[in-house]
Amino acid sequence: MSDDSKLLPHRQAIDSIDKQILDLMNERAKHARAIGELKGTGVVYRPEREAQVLRRIKDLNIGPLPDEAVARLFREIMSECLAVERPLTIAYLGPEGTFTQLAAMKHFGHAAHTVSCLTVDESLRLVEARQADYVVAPVENSTEGSVGRTLDLLVATPLQACGEVVLRIHHHFLRSQAVDFSELDMVYAHAQALAQCQHWLTKHLPDTVKRVAVSSNAEAARLAAQNPRTAAIASQAAAEIYALNKIASNIEDEPNNTTRFLVLGHQETTPSGQDKTSLVVGAPHRVGSLHNIIAPFMQMGISMTKFESRPSKANLWEYVFFIDIEGHVLDEKVQAALTLLREQAVFVKVVGAYPVAVL
Repeated sequence: MSDDSKLLPHRQAIDSIDKQILDLMNERAKHARAIGELKGTGVVYRPEREAQVLRRIKDLNIGPLPDEAVARLFREIMSECLAVERPLTIAYLGPEGTFTQLAAMKHFGHAAHTVSCLTVDESLRLVEARQADYVVAPVENSTEGSVGRTLDLLVATPLQACGEVVLRIHHHFLRSQAVDFSELDMVYAHAQALAQCQHWLTKHLPDTVKRVAVSSNAEAARLAAQNPRTAAIASQAAAEIYALNKIASNIEDEPNNTTRFLVLGHQETTPSGQDKTSLVVGAPHRVGSLHNIIAPFMQMGISMTKFESRPSKANLWEYVFFIDIEGHVLDEKVQAALTLLREQAVFVKVVGAYPVAVL
């Protein structure tokens, strides 16, 4: 029997399965459209429902496709079905090709319309003005810690955190021409990327090469594309968009380098079963304040996943605390802890409650 004869039944089976998949996806889209019509002008995106669907799909998966691949495929299916109801507009720190845009596409799928902004401030303002539905903003990196500007904006913004995205970060060394490093004058990158790749840069680049911090890695790629004597640290997507050569791959110092992003919008979520709540807390300037902030969570048996202080913009030497806890703000234990916390704190702001990121 020839190889083609052996392959034929498998190919015929795949063709039949593809037809079934296509029919079922369109059937799913019809139900999504019906749901959209029933909702009318209400909220079309429910992050808690999406998280529940993805968790269920991963639990049902028996392979050989890995769970992460299955979740990625279903995100795209849900993205396209949601676009049948109404395409979403997502603001992000640009230009095109930033890790923040990649995080937005990972969370909302490629059917969503992403809008580039010059700064994180501008991306939040776009959603505050309802010119975009949601914003994806970086909050912390596993190597370099929190993104201070985003945390500062969380204190005042009226937007609610309704989701989180966790993205593995791989940095690449990019140039318009693959010339010798001795002909290199400077390398552009976001300040955090420069810090995350400092060992590689020190080992491979001459001391004469200037390291220049810019607003984003995609902006670094855009600048490097204009001058052959410069280079950039940026993503694979940025390399493709700005037609740059990848001179070195995965140059980050830590192989598990990961950034966490928050999704912010105008809606509140209901519990999904696996949630976080983010808080901003102002503490009085007196002995024992820090203990009094932590105590309510200890008393109620609630785990904190983040605790960080930043200077208050109101008064000199006063601080606000950014706290992430396990559980939804509507959970009884969380409600009880917040009641106790408000008795001790100057102010307590619930930034939002949202499903734990589905990887």
